[in-house]
Amino acid sequence: MGTETPSMSSLASRICNHMASIFAKPTGPHPPPLDLMITTLTSTAAQNGRVFLYGVGREGLMLKALCMRLAHLGISTHFVFDMTTPPITSNDLLIASAGPGGFSTVDALCSLARSYGATVLLLTAQPETGSCVKHASVVCYVPAQTMADDKGDGDGGEEKSRPLMPMGSVFEGALFVFFEMVVYKLGEALGQSPEVIRSRHTNLE
Repeated sequence: MGTETPSMSSLASRICNHMASIFAKPTGPHPPPLDLMITTLTSTAAQNGRVFLYGVGREGLMLKALCMRLAHLGISTHFVFDMTTPPITSNDLLIASAGPGGFSTVDALCSLARSYGATVLLLTAQPETGSCVKHASVVCYVPAQTMADDKGDGDGGEEKSRPLMPMGSVFEGALFVFFEMVVYKLGEALGQSPEVIRSRHTNLE
């Protein structure tokens, strides 16, 4: 008999445990990412600023999910390059993601947003060496594996050729979990009830 195939629940547990371990890692000297996100978002909301979001690839999909939830929380939100994206101003916030530290489009957009006086919050796993960092007002450090450092043995001792979560999946999954925490805490901070949040969901479905 060959090696027994792991069950769905076993694989799910391993992935979830790996996600949880990311948020147990220290982030100093950078501030705790959840506190940083909540403080920055509540400050933007308090001055009636808008939130713009951008990421490439699967990171971008996670940012789109956050964009939707921030809109449900009553914040004016826009994903960069959507047809209805308004001009960014000095009251606004750009949340951009560059897990490996930098992408040419993310670098350019962060620089452009800063030139218009906007606050730029950068989500990254490479807070010291990434090219995007120099354009960020605030760096939110999420200490997860990205494609910049996916050559190790992986979680649970898998062979290098068969990691449980390949390439940037760990960082992307961590963003999803992190954003759920952000939405939960931000809903409390803004006094948004589940009923009010639900009332903002689209009915064109």
